[in-house]
Amino acid sequence: MTSTVPNAVEHADEQQPPITMFGPDFPYAYDDFLDHPAGLGQIPATEHGTEVAIIGGGLSGIVAAYELMKMGLKPVVYEADQIGGRLRTVGFEGCEESLTAEMGAMRFPPSSTALQHYIDLVGLETRPFPNPLAEATPSTVVDLKGESHYAETIDDLPQVYRDVADAWNKCLEEGADFSDMNRAMRERDVPRIREIWVRLVEKLDNQTFYGFLCDSEAFSSFRHREIFGQVGFGTGGWDTDFPNSILEILRVVYTEADDHHRGIVGGSQQLPLRLWEREPEKIVHWPYGTSLKSLHVDGEPRPAVTRLHRTAGNRITVTDASGDIRTYQAAIFTAQSWMLLSKIQCDDGLFPIDHWTAIERTHYMESSKLFVPVDRPFWLDKAVDDRGNPTGRDVMSMTLTDRMTRGTYLLDDGPDRPAVICLSYTWCDDSLKWLPLSANERMEVMLKSLGEIYPNVDIRKHIIGNPVTVSWENEPYFMGAFKANLPGHYRYQRRLFTHFMQDRLPEDKRGIFLAGDDISWTAGWAEGAVQTALNAVWGVMHHFGGATDAANPGPGDVYDEIAPV
Repeated sequence: MTSTVPNAVEHADEQQPPITMFGPDFPYAYDDFLDHPAGLGQIPATEHGTEVAIIGGGLSGIVAAYELMKMGLKPVVYEADQIGGRLRTVGFEGCEESLTAEMGAMRFPPSSTALQHYIDLVGLETRPFPNPLAEATPSTVVDLKGESHYAETIDDLPQVYRDVADAWNKCLEEGADFSDMNRAMRERDVPRIREIWVRLVEKLDNQTFYGFLCDSEAFSSFRHREIFGQVGFGTGGWDTDFPNSILEILRVVYTEADDHHRGIVGGSQQLPLRLWEREPEKIVHWPYGTSLKSLHVDGEPRPAVTRLHRTAGNRITVTDASGDIRTYQAAIFTAQSWMLLSKIQCDDGLFPIDHWTAIERTHYMESSKLFVPVDRPFWLDKAVDDRGNPTGRDVMSMTLTDRMTRGTYLLDDGPDRPAVICLSYTWCDDSLKWLPLSANERMEVMLKSLGEIYPNVDIRKHIIGNPVTVSWENEPYFMGAFKANLPGHYRYQRRLFTHFMQDRLPEDKRGIFLAGDDISWTAGWAEGAVQTALNAVWGVMHHFGGATDAANPGPGDVYDEIAPV
């Protein structure tokens, strides 16, 4: 088992094809598109060298810029803070550089196949991430209502946890045709995927995650629902997601997005940074040795965008924080969509009114983390009882609890190396509880909570540096961690995701393309950032009169066949 509560019904056939996060709303094979020798498409030679604004230097913006550069366009990247967005890796003051903390994305499922294309492209390594009860996790402690249970596999936990696991599996089968959809997605059976999903969207669009559980006979017990919310499946408790649309959760479980996670060795921010500096072997118009970095003055992006408006000829005019004003035939906006409502002055005419409504209705979840560096992975020491006899247990474990910390992760790089503890990773209301506290104040509360779970462990004596923390809802260029649709929001998400298809829009509403993980169907996952970047690349290429190779149709070429319901 890779999780406290499995998120999938066990499969009889272990030799099934791998799954990919390409659906079920838009079952397009982005990994095949990327891997095809024909490439992503071409633009007319008359457009080579034309500037395109890329607003936001997170993963989506950098992927889009990189691919457009390869086609012969000149991306101009604007970034308010630092390249990487929510792929943010930080160090600890006074500690060796190899000791890092992932403030945003830190774990990636194998089903993120388009993301993996770029990880491989820039030569990064991954390794298993120590989630609850994962194979890479020596032990897990589940601490609820003051009672702790130590486990190395789910079989070590009391029967009630296995009952909750069974209830979740039954709930998925009976209410969401899990096995049938999972099989169709593995086989890339698009007609069957659409047949199942169309019915479920109609049936469940107005249903919350919690309501879905309550409607299942398997979860008739409140105690089972409570444990499920506090302990969850895959990465920990999911009660913070209970108010969200069940469709959001089904996308996660169908694509196994919460399974078999891997972390990027050295930190996830290396991915966009390496793409920024990468000199592609196959490139049009630009000389060999060109990179995004080399196309920018002093190798740096333009500063924050402060205004976006339309000017004559349906151009997009961008004003940045330095006062510089530039006008473009096309632009891609990849920052958090709420930036268009607050930090950036925008013309109402920038988007159709229905798209503005969708942007305004986007629901973001809060998230916070706090990390401390320690001298070594002391948690692997073996515990002794009050009489000094060895218990065979680790002195400390990956911890799930209903206390303030909620999830504590132990991250090491070998037995004799300095290590890192994520003392707390929380979402939504649990995250807001930390918001008024400084990093040191947060750490003190966390150490107190963990001290109640591990009374014989002195975590503090192992700490070798100051804590680092983040509350994404308090970050000025984010105002939240990631999008999570509420019931009834399917229509809004569809408008945002399909915005790259602009032939049916009025001419004065074309030319600016939305991308980023909050535009995708799988927000909170880097794969969604990559997929929407590729949609926007196709949109810009089409806008300039370009086309894909007939042997490798892009997402816009097959759109009418697989468009979201």
